[in-house]
Amino acid sequence: RSTMGRGKVELKRIENSTSRQVTFSKRKNGLLKKAFELSILCEAEVALLVFSPSGKAYQFASHDMDRTIARYRSEIGLYDTNSQGFRTMEVWRNEIEDLQRTVDTLEAKHKHLAGEDLALLGMKELKQLERQLRIGVERVRSKKRRIISDHINLLKRKVKLHEMHEAEAGISRIFGADNAFPRLYSSGA
Repeated sequence: RSTMGRGKVELKRIENSTSRQVTFSKRKNGLLKKAFELSILCEAEVALLVFSPSGKAYQFASHDMDRTIARYRSEIGLYDTNSQGFRTMEVWRNEIEDLQRTVDTLEAKHKHLAGEDLALLGMKELKQLERQLRIGVERVRSKKRRIISDHINLLKRKVKLHEMHEAEAGISRIFGADNAFPRLYSSGA
């Protein structure tokens, strides 16, 4: 009896050439689709090469295929020893592209924090942005409170110093310019 859905497939070479070709085509397309989805969903740099049994090449690259292959070769240490200049240029090109992606991401986040370009954000991202803004506002308010408190304390000290100077000036006027009060006070009388 036949059942719907997938069953376990025995992993061995398919003997029937027509079935083998159909399976290759379906699985190749599924693999290319998964590579595309991985690159979109996870912002991964993906390069996929598939050669059919007849030698035909199929490929998918989320970025430039040559650059991704060069990056891979660089990562595992497979350099062409005859092209030091090319390798250096490729490393710098990769670095520049990575930095450009970082700049683009930071600029997008900056716009989001300013309330711009929000159309592409989902509910989860909007809630996270709101939380970040709330925390940021609280930090700003806290810093303002500290500055105001420090300023008030400074003004209180200035008022107290001014009052002390006024008191000393008043005592000098009462006892005269010859500072009789301090002499009387220091003599113990």
